[in-house]
Amino acid sequence: MLSVFGKKPEGDRLKRIQNTSGYRDAAFQNESHTPMMAEDSNYWTVMRTMFDRSVPRKPSGVIPAVATDLHQVIADDLDVYWFGHSSYLLVSGKVRILVDPIFSGHASPFPGMVKAFKGTEIFTADAMPDIDVLIITHDHYDHLDYKTVSALRHKVKNVVCSLGVGAHLNYWGYDAARIHELYWHESAEVDNMTFTALPARHFSGRMFTRNQTAWSAFSLHWNGKRIYIGGDSGYDVHFAKTGAQYGPFDLAILECGQYNPTWKYIHMMPEETVQAAIDLRATILMPVHWGKFALSVHSWTEPADRVLQAAIEKDVPMAMPKPGARYSLAQGSLTDPWWREVR
Repeated sequence: MLSVFGKKPEGDRLKRIQNTSGYRDAAFQNESHTPMMAEDSNYWTVMRTMFDRSVPRKPSGVIPAVATDLHQVIADDLDVYWFGHSSYLLVSGKVRILVDPIFSGHASPFPGMVKAFKGTEIFTADAMPDIDVLIITHDHYDHLDYKTVSALRHKVKNVVCSLGVGAHLNYWGYDAARIHELYWHESAEVDNMTFTALPARHFSGRMFTRNQTAWSAFSLHWNGKRIYIGGDSGYDVHFAKTGAQYGPFDLAILECGQYNPTWKYIHMMPEETVQAAIDLRATILMPVHWGKFALSVHSWTEPADRVLQAAIEKDVPMAMPKPGARYSLAQGSLTDPWWREVR
């Protein structure tokens, strides 16, 4: 059971962390002052909102996921298969990149907590093909899943992750030689692909001590395309800075769910997600971090409805495929509100 918590960085990895510009006062820091809770909130207001059951936080029916045979997929351009929450597979040619996979059925160290919505559990580690690059944006349980990455270990050729996250993966049996740990603005070349870690506004930690590992977004430059892999982040000026320095992006994959005004600095509201895509100079926005787990108090469909409305108002092309369905970047905008048919 203790293995699920992972391991803190030590030795040469810890020395590298301690020499990083963003590591101060024995912890990684955000670029802007980032309180965990809004100024008008406290522990008790958070607890009251979390026990609110006035809205349907989970679907009563089954998510209409598409059981694509991922072992057979090949893409002429760039295809994306979203599995709910922040897990997705990027495919170009025969090359496959898997981001923040969580296929254990729960987003918690304890199996009975934060269970996946019905229908999304069809995605498993066994269903995944061989993976050229596994990307881990940060070490929270809804992005770094012990059971999933352990089951995938024999399928993964390379790992790209935020600095410090490699300590968990080494502890779970991954060879350090195939792990590329990056801090913000550091890059790695992997099989003719360029990965660059970029700033995000969030935090990290799997137990009581926070921010011992970094949290990042990633820029992927691949086959003439630029992809923004967002991870988790509150809204801030880093999106505009990234767009100016690394954009424009052909596709920006950004969180739009599990928000709350109480923790507005570490997760975006859906309208901010659309603005972040504009700041990044993205051609297409794909909203994620919704559709699989209930980690906040909003209804499960609210993130999708709000981000769609904001995108329409600001004329931002957006892709919102069903979980497991093929989305090709060549398709452009795809906004059929399939979630409204789920009961």
